[in-house]
Amino acid sequence: MSIISFFTDANVALGTKLLEVVYIIIGLIAIYTGIKNVLDKENPSRIPTGIFWVTLGILISFGRFINALEHGTVISGVLIFIMVIPAMLKKVKPGKVELPTAEQKERLRKKNGMKVFIPALSIGICAILFATLTDLGALVGVAVGVLIGIIFLMIMSKENTPKVFLKDTERLLSTVGPLSILPMLLAALGAVFTKAGVGEVIAHYVQSIIPEGNVTIGIIVYCLGMVFFTIIMGNAYAAITVMTVGIGGPFVLALGADPTVVGMLALTTGFCGTLLTPMAANFNMVPVAMLDMKNRFGVIKNQMFVAIFMIIFQIAYMLICS
Repeated sequence: MSIISFFTDANVALGTKLLEVVYIIIGLIAIYTGIKNVLDKENPSRIPTGIFWVTLGILISFGRFINALEHGTVISGVLIFIMVIPAMLKKVKPGKVELPTAEQKERLRKKNGMKVFIPALSIGICAILFATLTDLGALVGVAVGVLIGIIFLMIMSKENTPKVFLKDTERLLSTVGPLSILPMLLAALGAVFTKAGVGEVIAHYVQSIIPEGNVTIGIIVYCLGMVFFTIIMGNAYAAITVMTVGIGGPFVLALGADPTVVGMLALTTGFCGTLLTPMAANFNMVPVAMLDMKNRFGVIKNQMFVAIFMIIFQIAYMLICS
């Protein structure tokens, strides 16, 4: 399906079309990031950096339409292979970074104060409203929230021109680097694991550990499994599918545990695993890169005791409520 036929097809939902527009914009920003780094003579690795970002941008913007071509999936696979080579060789590096001066930051802080958090709040509010009141979906709501935030910031200060937003977006992407794609890779990994039947394999081995009919042991193993699988995958949303198929369904829910309590607490228990893993890059590795921390695992070390306490508390709470 071509781009034109996709957007003119009456059978394609409006929410799907709008979400595709969002992906195209994100991809174009990634392509811009790549081109800017190629042209940046201060970037010590400008060509590999440009290859990474431009290839990523093409995949995000036009991946749906590339895959619709004959041998499209092969083309996408080749592009992914090309994209990851610079990242594997650690050749994706930020170029020249133009940061605001201390005087400018202080002036804007005094002028704007707490109003600077309104754009961030608009993103969350729009995501909730779009998810609950429309058929367009939360991701479209996030995009609308970003647009509202941009408009608000432009009203707040004439300095906030479209060029400023584009430049700062590129700066953030260049600073974070290849870590920015890890959430996408982890989501894909969860789908692959589920499709491959990992849940059934786990269930087979867990049968020898959990005594038949013992929901207490089942809950403990389920929760700890959520933690460890989230540590491996970096994403509780990916882990919960596999672990619920393998353990939660046959050894907890089938024995009469409250599905509402189990589902809610299993996910939050998995989030405790998120606090303990570098695979959760957007939480634990991105701040390290942005703040240029000397200790790569400094964020995880500071979260470790909170995570352990919450794991124990949530297991106990699930046992009491179920």
